[in-house]
Amino acid sequence: MENLMFNFNGDDFLSCRCVWVNGPVIVGAGPSGLAVGACLREQGVPFVVLERADCIASLWQKRTYDRLKLHLPKQFCQLPKMPFPKSFPEYPTRRQFIEYLESYANHFEINPHFNEYVKSAKYDENLGLWRVKTFGQGPTRLEVEYICRSLVVATGENAECVVPDIDGLAHFDGKVIHSSQYKSGEAYQGQKVLVVGCGNSGMEVSLDLANHQAKPSMVCRSSVHVLPREIMGRSTFELAMLLMKWIPLWLVDKILLLFSWFILGNMEKYGIKRPKTGPLELKNKKGKTPVLDIGALEKIRSGDIKVVSGIKSFYSNGVELIDGTKMEVDAVVLATGYRSNVPSWLQEGDFFNKNGFPKTPFPNGWKGKNGLYAAGFTRRGLAGASSDAMKIAQDIANLWKQETIQKNLTAPRHRRCISTF
Repeated sequence: MENLMFNFNGDDFLSCRCVWVNGPVIVGAGPSGLAVGACLREQGVPFVVLERADCIASLWQKRTYDRLKLHLPKQFCQLPKMPFPKSFPEYPTRRQFIEYLESYANHFEINPHFNEYVKSAKYDENLGLWRVKTFGQGPTRLEVEYICRSLVVATGENAECVVPDIDGLAHFDGKVIHSSQYKSGEAYQGQKVLVVGCGNSGMEVSLDLANHQAKPSMVCRSSVHVLPREIMGRSTFELAMLLMKWIPLWLVDKILLLFSWFILGNMEKYGIKRPKTGPLELKNKKGKTPVLDIGALEKIRSGDIKVVSGIKSFYSNGVELIDGTKMEVDAVVLATGYRSNVPSWLQEGDFFNKNGFPKTPFPNGWKGKNGLYAAGFTRRGLAGASSDAMKIAQDIANLWKQETIQKNLTAPRHRRCISTF
């Protein structure tokens, strides 16, 4: 079915091209958006994917460090309808994952509209349709309004970098970057680098710095669960999923922590404190992912990575910690995470909360009202995104097929339209 371009009169549509989409608009061309597109393609439903960057999976292509690998085995990270190549290792590299996503998009003929920044999306009660306004990020900055019956929010949990307001940081003379800008420790050889954050990114950046003969200190302000990536040769995640089929979550947490203590030892003497809540329960309740260790703890034990307390303030060439310790620092990497950007553009208050996540918890947070859907906000990684995508595509396909039984779909009567094809 073809998309149609409308001409409008009135100030609201001045200098704005308006496009009717005979199917859903998917916002975001990351893994979640691609998965929804692939499932819709299998159902024969047309769609448009909008992406603010100039490539698919921009987080992976532009905001990840060189040494990154998938933390989970590939069978838990593949998207619907197309597995990873058998030649890929159990934990694919960043480059291999990007290659997989590009092959995935090509296979299912997903061609996003790149460089289109969604500035607002609102459901028009009078029309019974979604109005998605974008502007191009190229030289022309053309404004476009997409009109559609369904809107799939697939911008993900990590759309925007979180940069905390730390006292004195603006007066620090050294280099300061977010971990999204970090590529390799090669440029930091011999430097004293403060890594702010002790999640998976903080641990891996610290490890990479240590491997490149830098002198990293990692700020561990709050408690964190650190688990071995594998237990007895089996993925910790895979083992947890297997155990949860037979025993309750709280008991699985106890088993994981027991194994962790045997394999990793007591980490409190190195400055890493565990939360009182178990790792899986904490993930379910607050979305806080446990760290899967791939070598950072060994560097912490050897002293190649120092663990320090929270920050009080920065000064021109160093930092004062909350315990009163002062340290000279050459550079700072803020491994302070990401957040959803949904509240900045989606004009809707019932389905998403103020933090940009569905109010309804998993597994029912994929569908809202008036044709609104969410993909990839489960806090359960790519497996959760794939589950969302299959449900969303099936729901949209059922409705779309009911509405398009006739062969030639006519344009809505309340619009005057010109076909773009």
